[in-house]
Amino acid sequence: MYMYGYDSRVRLSEVDQDRRMTLNAILNSFRDCSSFHSEDLGVGAAFVEQKKRMWVLSSWKIVIQRYPELAESIRVETSPYEFSKLTGRRNFRMLDGRGEMLACADSLWVYMDAVRKRPCRLEEDVAGAYTMEPRLTCMEYEDGHIQIPEDMTAEEPFPVHRWHLDVNHHVNNGQYVQMAAEYLPDGFVIRQMKAEYKKSALLGDVIYPEVKIDKNGGTVVLGDQDGKPYAVIEFR
Repeated sequence: MYMYGYDSRVRLSEVDQDRRMTLNAILNSFRDCSSFHSEDLGVGAAFVEQKKRMWVLSSWKIVIQRYPELAESIRVETSPYEFSKLTGRRNFRMLDGRGEMLACADSLWVYMDAVRKRPCRLEEDVAGAYTMEPRLTCMEYEDGHIQIPEDMTAEEPFPVHRWHLDVNHHVNNGQYVQMAAEYLPDGFVIRQMKAEYKKSALLGDVIYPEVKIDKNGGTVVLGDQDGKPYAVIEFR
């Protein structure tokens, strides 16, 4: 299997108080890797922007075997394994210096018309730039959406700030995960995370969280004032 990748080390800015790489830092590394891959193939952000197109992350699932530590050598890799008319699927993995698996992820991306804000047909010059690879065997591939518990607890709403936003002026996907993780109990170690992104929150929007947490993890819905979700995140 060929996977595009880059070598790195765990930076001080990427670790928690225990000097272990955070979940958000791992997610950012995966997103950086997919961005580097597209840029190196000539179908990166500027290329699709000229077409008035953009890739939007719809959902992903990540499995953590071990969180790497400060200054540890790591390799981050990615490869697409499926395209449809409107979507693409991509795997990621992070390896340690011995080539052992630290984390792996599966993701679904939607190709969007940036003007009309709706899915559009994936052009051949974009899809054709990538080489499809087999999907990773470290992942469990489940159909269906995250099941939202009925007995959710409403938490205090909070506004979207500028530092939540990404280059598309929407709340960054990793920021939703960080928001949701705040409701986990102290000391809880995330081994699996699933996230589904329903609609984009913008600067000035207010997020209304609903939460169901237990010792095994839980589910967090980050929605608008009408209860419509921006994102649904499940931790285990």
